[in-house]
Amino acid sequence: MTAAITRPASVAEDALVLAGRELTPGTDLDTTARFGQDVWQLRPAQLQAHERSHILDFGRIPAAYRLACKDLCHGLLSGQPPIHEKRPAMSVVRTLFTEHIRFLNWLAGRAGSGQQAPALAGLTNDDLLDYQRFLVRALPKSPNARAFARGAVRYFWRWRGHLTTDRLSVDPLHVEGWAEPQAPRHARENVTDRIPEQVLGPLVAWSLRFVDLFAADILAADRVWRALRASDRPSSAGDAEASRQVLAEFLNDHVARGRPLPGRQGVLNVYFVATTLGIARHTIDRNRDLVDAAVNVVGVTQHTTFDTPITAEFDGRPWIDGFSTHHNDPDSLARLARHLQAACYVVIAYLSGMRDSEVKHLRRGSVRIEREPGGTAYRWKVSSLAFKGENDPKGVSATWVVGEPVTRAISVLEALHPPEVDHLFARLGHGPGSKPSSATAALTHSGTNIQLNLFTAWINEFCARHDRLDSIPAVKGQIWHLHTRQFRRTLAWFIARQPGGAIAGAVQYRHHGIQMFEGYAGTSESGFRAEVESEQALTRGEHLMTMIDAHEHHHLGGPAATEAARRLDELGDQAHYQGKVVLDRHRLLRIMKKNDPGVYPGDYITCVHDHTKALCERAKRGRSEGLPDHGGCQPFACRNVALTAENTAALREEIRRLDGRLATSPPLPPLLHHRVLTRRNEIDVFLTRNALPHDPGASS
Repeated sequence: MTAAITRPASVAEDALVLAGRELTPGTDLDTTARFGQDVWQLRPAQLQAHERSHILDFGRIPAAYRLACKDLCHGLLSGQPPIHEKRPAMSVVRTLFTEHIRFLNWLAGRAGSGQQAPALAGLTNDDLLDYQRFLVRALPKSPNARAFARGAVRYFWRWRGHLTTDRLSVDPLHVEGWAEPQAPRHARENVTDRIPEQVLGPLVAWSLRFVDLFAADILAADRVWRALRASDRPSSAGDAEASRQVLAEFLNDHVARGRPLPGRQGVLNVYFVATTLGIARHTIDRNRDLVDAAVNVVGVTQHTTFDTPITAEFDGRPWIDGFSTHHNDPDSLARLARHLQAACYVVIAYLSGMRDSEVKHLRRGSVRIEREPGGTAYRWKVSSLAFKGENDPKGVSATWVVGEPVTRAISVLEALHPPEVDHLFARLGHGPGSKPSSATAALTHSGTNIQLNLFTAWINEFCARHDRLDSIPAVKGQIWHLHTRQFRRTLAWFIARQPGGAIAGAVQYRHHGIQMFEGYAGTSESGFRAEVESEQALTRGEHLMTMIDAHEHHHLGGPAATEAARRLDELGDQAHYQGKVVLDRHRLLRIMKKNDPGVYPGDYITCVHDHTKALCERAKRGRSEGLPDHGGCQPFACRNVALTAENTAALREEIRRLDGRLATSPPLPPLLHHRVLTRRNEIDVFLTRNALPHDPGASS
């Protein structure tokens, strides 16, 4: 039986609702929201630079429940949490509030015309089940969303010690039928879609083109744009004769070079010319004789472009004709600068494995390069803040080891912002909607998602315009929608499923894979390594289950063949359910985590790991993690080796390759010839000693 909870005293109307929260630097608590207000601004306590500013608008709560909802939200924001509860993050409070709006408006709607809304304390089991049925109708395809909505209702029970006027009298969790028995059990596992390979390849290639090839031109135009906006530019606006002289020199220069005057839709762009020259616009109107004479000779462009040279070439020609000054044009500086920022995001997020919140807290000076005594760089590190899994809402300092492309992207971002802007993913000042006074220091999740998908749209438009074949393809007939969460998920998948962390066997990407693990084993408790290891376990489990289904594990060779067959028989027994092999991804992952057989298939051998016999671990001298070290494998001497038919075929192919080297003309140098021959004979003896049962190639 649950102990009764004493009803607390009412909260004062002038109580500061954020008093229990850490505030952003420079915020005066006395200026923040008070209990009696109907709209509570949460921005002062939102400590992550990229979060959208949140409010709690109690005008959306029915009057009958408004005070109860305020009590609950005040408790969530600044009250003492109940036993075994934690104070939720600011973003969680706002998301819960959305569900409170849904629940309390549904509840108020149950009262008939002229009737009083039912009290929370009077709700019965049947009432709560009615709301569960309402959620099924309102969110028919979202079991996880329904589970969160039901969880939000329980806060009126779990935090009832903070409710002064009304609260639930029963715990919904104990109402039979409240939870959904068919809710997916894998809700806590990573179900984010990875970016398909046919999308990822051209996306990364175009992103690197922007960073390494196009950035110089975009930054040059950006510097011109900033100079034009500078308040201290020279001006002759107050001197009519001087202004006429400046205008005349400008027009004469265009005529001398045969360059059309800057226009928009075929008409002189008076604003741009006046701004560029530092003269009043009426100066141009008063000197139409000079303007018309120049127009008759050189004409006017359809679009105004910045007067900067295009240095980057693509397919033997400049990649664009010029940077348009109008933000709606496809090749405007405003759009291309945002595309450059999106390209930098792709490079950083994908090649580092950082979460979106971690990328958004990159600041100037975040790169550190370690060099050899001769000055050659050998390691690149970036620092930012990590939030997930940390107890400090401000985040904790973290370091990632990355590849050089990431640092080049960071350098581009540092140049793309004026010196006073510290956050590298702050909004850019180009074009409409730049909101320089926005409360968020960095782009929000949704803002970056919009940028990413506009970037891919520009790539496809550019490819169509220039008859290129490296556009971003559709997936199953649909345009792939990029999301910030997908990059980390995709990187984990590739590192796990490609040998050595390589994409399509690329040695450079293997280097990135090693760096990812080094960085995440360091200062950042990111969980990235766990994600990769889960993918590796799944890949290995799928491979082993295929062997078991084909009974291949009973036809192995090598000293560990019998042990491998025993372990895989046990794995097969675990995976069978009522006589069927169940290969559901999530069930297989649970089986591999609980009953990992320690069998690791490879190209040349299959490791049946026993750390007491593993020669690779002995070389580590006490630093072993109890896992095989494939880089230190000694297959010809280790007793943990088993051979599949694929392994023996690969070893025989290696013998044929070595025979080819031995037969080359001119012959190999004596020392090299001896090493190759020794290697060839070692493999031959190893295969003879460990022939597979009924191996048709054993005598070849």
